[in-house]
Amino acid sequence: MTAVVVVGDAGLDVVARHDQPLPHGGDARAKVRFTGGGSGANTALWLCSLGTDATLVARVGDDSGGRLIRAELEAAGVRCAFAVDPDAATCCVVVLVDGGGERSMLADRGANQRFAPGDVTPEALAGASHLHLSGYVLLDPPSRPAGLAALAAAKEAGLTTSVDPQAAAHIHDPATFLADVRGTDLLLPNTEELVALTGSADPESAGELLTSVGAVAVTAGLAGASWVDRDGITSVPAVEADCVDSTGAGDAFDAGVLTTWLAGKSTVDVLRAGTRLGALAVGRMGPQP
Repeated sequence: MTAVVVVGDAGLDVVARHDQPLPHGGDARAKVRFTGGGSGANTALWLCSLGTDATLVARVGDDSGGRLIRAELEAAGVRCAFAVDPDAATCCVVVLVDGGGERSMLADRGANQRFAPGDVTPEALAGASHLHLSGYVLLDPPSRPAGLAALAAAKEAGLTTSVDPQAAAHIHDPATFLADVRGTDLLLPNTEELVALTGSADPESAGELLTSVGAVAVTAGLAGASWVDRDGITSVPAVEADCVDSTGAGDAFDAGVLTTWLAGKSTVDVLRAGTRLGALAVGRMGPQP
């Protein structure tokens, strides 16, 4: 069985779905759900749902939230290699989901922001063949050294690597980000992140990134997904789905792509697996399977 180490955030999500515009200074009815979250945790759980052996490396607070997250992840089959922070609270994100399923997030990374190079231990990487890094780790200056350390440790151990940029709004210096991920085997941006990195929404622009990474898998929502490498570009359409909540769709896409790619399947099969899992994710409230 392929074993994947995911390095990224673990936290708690408060998801509020509202059908009407939010009134400034007023009240609005909503359906509210309390769930596990964090991009790293989401991807690890989707990997496990596909039968992939997944380890999550993250930092949580020494609090009830951190203990709840660990218990739920371990019950689902995720191996938790957590550092426990005595001074910072576990990550918490308020997710506002409108009637069309689009989400806006208010994020407090909490203990994840204090993720440190020493949190990535040889024991966490033992037995793995691949490391996947959430871009939130690299794009937040306090945790960036730990992201760089994770990629370096993976390469030294002979693991293949992938990175999801995660947040176009935080890619303030594309050149630095691309230098940070240089040598990574697979980059997994969505269209907005591709624009932040190349200035273009056209999947063909991902070819510019091949001086830094081995291949690029771009997810474009309703426009499907594309794989770009030195052999050219392959695209597939999206899988039809009713969008209830788009939170975590990219994390699910990553899991589908990674599981199929690491199994040596064709690029078409890889993209179809990613779009299928993304469609499953948007059809439910919350970011996890």
